[in-house]
Amino acid sequence: MPVPNQARFVIVGAGIHGLSTAWHLASKLRASGQGSGADIVVVDKSHIGAGASGIACGVVRNNYFQPAMRELMAHSVGIWESDPGAFHYHPVGYLQISPEVMREDVASIAEQQEAIGYESVFIEGEHASKQYMRGLFDDWEAPGTTSVLHEKRGGYAHNSASVRGLAQKAEAEGVQIITGISVTGFDRDNAGAIKAVETDQGKIAADYVVIAVGPWVERFWQMLSLPPAITVRDASGVDHPDVPMWTYWSLQEGTLGLDPTFQSKNDGGMPPVVHVDSDEPLYSAEDGSLITDEMWGIYYKPDVHFGGIQGGASPFPVDRPAAEVAVDPYGPASPDFVVGESFAHMWTSALGFCQKRFRGTLTHFRREPSGGIGCFTPDNFPIFDVVHDNCYVIADSNHGYKMIGVGALVADEIMGHPQSLLAPFRLGRYATGDLHPTSNSPFPWS
Repeated sequence: MPVPNQARFVIVGAGIHGLSTAWHLASKLRASGQGSGADIVVVDKSHIGAGASGIACGVVRNNYFQPAMRELMAHSVGIWESDPGAFHYHPVGYLQISPEVMREDVASIAEQQEAIGYESVFIEGEHASKQYMRGLFDDWEAPGTTSVLHEKRGGYAHNSASVRGLAQKAEAEGVQIITGISVTGFDRDNAGAIKAVETDQGKIAADYVVIAVGPWVERFWQMLSLPPAITVRDASGVDHPDVPMWTYWSLQEGTLGLDPTFQSKNDGGMPPVVHVDSDEPLYSAEDGSLITDEMWGIYYKPDVHFGGIQGGASPFPVDRPAAEVAVDPYGPASPDFVVGESFAHMWTSALGFCQKRFRGTLTHFRREPSGGIGCFTPDNFPIFDVVHDNCYVIADSNHGYKMIGVGALVADEIMGHPQSLLAPFRLGRYATGDLHPTSNSPFPWS
């Protein structure tokens, strides 16, 4: 496909955010009589869904302690529900199963979900929690659980298939998607605004640019001459200078090569996605040795797309120098990333801690590319904001795939309609101390 020398809108990244923005922007331009999809070009250095979106676990949930994240996710779940066929979405629900140290946090989530009309059921107490879970799975154990939040909406989608569904919607609106083209820089005017996107196949003059590149965001941040470190004001008003703008975490995910029906409910139906956090000591299902006596967490689900029982555990920070990210042809979400034996051991032992049926399943763990490296902001929550007057940056901080609705809100903002759901995610929050509250979960994004 020939590369145009100019476009009204250039969107960098053919993943969940770039394609959602392109589709919604094209639709809104057409509906308002202000243009069409022909005004929009999406570019990607590899192919549609080649990065984090194409290897995402696919979980769609609203289990957030932060009110702003909860409201934003409720909006995104609505987009998933708008066309489950095209998005290959399974609305099976989501379970947050927690120990006493998290009960108050999860109760707050339940209350606020009710306040925004997001259907869920909240169970409290160890006995009541076990009885509720055994109503779903008769082999349920997970001692130390004192609360269960069952989100009736949410579930999971098939990663690459849903991204292709977005691409088809965008192309149906006339959007041009060009793959195999790498962005190498930006031509900016004296005021800093972008005049053109520089690529390995020439310049594309642009009126407006959207950066939606997932874990490659640090590389583009550098191209845009934005600061590698910032000052962050904490809740008490104390400023912390020189906080790195981007950090990297190893995402621990994998698949058991078992028939997905192995995880059926008591009635034979498809179960919700199961997420368990625990402060109970976790012992090896293989030799009884102590794996950890600190807080841990896992999630899992039967998934035909992955061909087994797919899930993950708490991530951990890694040293990923900016120079390495800049030269790596795949970047931090490389599909060649393979999780280690320690994850397989921990995860399958944790599965057996939760349900008897998973005991002794380590031999079914697939040693194959999975997980990846996530790029996180200073507070581990997204940034949605305009830089240099005509460049919108979508930095999802590894919350990306489930937030399919962000593109619709960004499209509205590009057209001059500020969105209250995105306001809590501006870059300026770090200077003012308007940070999102933190929970007791071992996951940095909960």
